[in-house]
Amino acid sequence: MIEIKNVVKKYGDLKVVDNVSAQIKKGKITSIIGPNGAGKSTLLSMVSRLITKEGGEILVEGREIEKWDSTELAKKISILKQSNHINIRLTIRELVSFGRFPYSQGNLTKEDLKHIDDAIEYLNLEDIEDKYLDNLSGGQRQRAYLAMVIAQNTEYILLDEPLNNLDMKHSAEIMKILRRLADDLGKTIAIVIHDINFASCYSDYIVALKDGRIAEDGRTENIIDKELLAGIYDMEFKIQDIDNMKLCVYY
Repeated sequence: MIEIKNVVKKYGDLKVVDNVSAQIKKGKITSIIGPNGAGKSTLLSMVSRLITKEGGEILVEGREIEKWDSTELAKKISILKQSNHINIRLTIRELVSFGRFPYSQGNLTKEDLKHIDDAIEYLNLEDIEDKYLDNLSGGQRQRAYLAMVIAQNTEYILLDEPLNNLDMKHSAEIMKILRRLADDLGKTIAIVIHDINFASCYSDYIVALKDGRIAEDGRTENIIDKELLAGIYDMEFKIQDIDNMKLCVYY
């Protein structure tokens, strides 16, 4: 489990994340939602140690994140950032092989190759693994980056708005893959997401931020509530129950 305790992040005098406490529970999907500027991506970046915190604690399996060796942490936590810009021309297979760097340091072993093959197969990329990234559709490219994360074979997977620029079909495909990763492989997933309905349908827990603070935190079925969501987003909601899922209509 990852425990976030009273975490603070400031830029100058502005507290972007203000005394936030939450948990990312093992083997589950936790969605982080909230309006723009709520601190969602900043929080995720601190959990992955991409940026430092000004206060509080982040405990990965009971150990403060700053006390983890970088290589060991890379074997425990993987992160896929919102924007992925690689300046060299790579095939899907070459990209996915980067996920094995914490283990191989660039010298791929048979075990590394197996993880690469398994990740490519898991994302159904076998037929196009030799295609270059700049020749792929948005959905194919996002699956390739997700395959790289899967090849890293970490227990914790952190994803910062992985559905950005994807249509509804490809967004649903990505969320179904994440659900399988949690259910079939026991992966622990935290995802920053804007679409409340995808969060409702596919996540176990929701952490809702507003103005850098926790607005609501709990099981998904308890957070998908029209009064709670109205308070978070300052807009009106209707909730519809369809096939045991809560779907939001906002206006």
